[in-house]
Amino acid sequence: MQKFIISSDTLLKELKKLRSLVPSNPVIPIIENFLFEVSDGLLKITASDLQTAASIEIAIESEDFSIAIPARMLLDTLNSLPSQPVTFYINVENKIEILSDNGRYGIQGEDAADYPRPAQPKETTSFLLSSDMLSNALAYTLFCVSSDEMKPAMNGVCLQNKDGVTKFVATDSHRLSLLTLETHIDSNISIIVSGGALNSLKGLLPTQICELDVSFNDSNVFFNFGNTKVTSRLIDERFPDYENVIPSNNDKFLRIDKSQLQSSLKRVSIFANKTSQQIRFKLENNNLLVAAEDVDFSNEAKENLPCDFEGEPIEIGFNGKYLAEMLSNLHCDNVTMGFSEPNRAVLIYPTDKVDDVLMLVMPVMLNNYY
Repeated sequence: MQKFIISSDTLLKELKKLRSLVPSNPVIPIIENFLFEVSDGLLKITASDLQTAASIEIAIESEDFSIAIPARMLLDTLNSLPSQPVTFYINVENKIEILSDNGRYGIQGEDAADYPRPAQPKETTSFLLSSDMLSNALAYTLFCVSSDEMKPAMNGVCLQNKDGVTKFVATDSHRLSLLTLETHIDSNISIIVSGGALNSLKGLLPTQICELDVSFNDSNVFFNFGNTKVTSRLIDERFPDYENVIPSNNDKFLRIDKSQLQSSLKRVSIFANKTSQQIRFKLENNNLLVAAEDVDFSNEAKENLPCDFEGEPIEIGFNGKYLAEMLSNLHCDNVTMGFSEPNRAVLIYPTDKVDDVLMLVMPVMLNNYY
């Protein structure tokens, strides 16, 4: 029988980081478990959804062993316990007993040999990336990742590097977000990392700034930092040629306080059609009219906002939900929007250039109710 003692708080904190990778309806039942492996005084806990796997290491005193433990039951047990040391006993039949100050709890584990092992980094290209840089890139791009399984190339964030210029870009064909950074990465890179993997990685990043060792080969990407490792399959598709989509001849520019525009959109969207989410912008003479109407229920709203507008008057429609989400992911006080024609892509970026981020949104066809 194997035994180890660990703080319930310490174990619960690490398990909570991994629980997003435990699927609720798994393809194979074994991945409803956490994989516990002890070797040389380190407990490695792994969770996997088959596409992405993450593991965290904790120092403990124990002989070597491995076992798969039901994730939900273990989390619920630890969550209900007050902070205290807990003792785990594991016998040869994979039966787990957890001893606490409150009582004894028995869980039937499974054979660790049945748990799928993550891919190992072989023949990889490696580079270093700071955690704050990656966290910033994910904040700017993840919301644009498509959930449409018929568009697999858009189901992730594309990471490109050439001549020390690194780009993170995501698009769902309705909108696009591009962050450009100057880095010291030497390798030429072009990979697509799934949105699911990056969401899990985002939750694992520490609050203090650290350096990530990132490596990849033809099929997988590997993130290594602190006591954590994340492995994910790459999306083996060609990313859309986004550079040709970004307009270069927009000649009308709106500059406005971001929070003021967000508040107006929030109010006016209440009156928009719930299916189309259509919002109308009418721009002229340093005034922005934000309007919406739901003809089916005779609801409508209009607001006028002062702004700095340069160019010929224009009326243009947007999906209000998309526009609001894009604004909420821009970290700035004032935004600039660049227009050309009512049916052409609109650019959105921080007026004060806090970060070199560029967003693009496609307009929607307006209903002529004015």
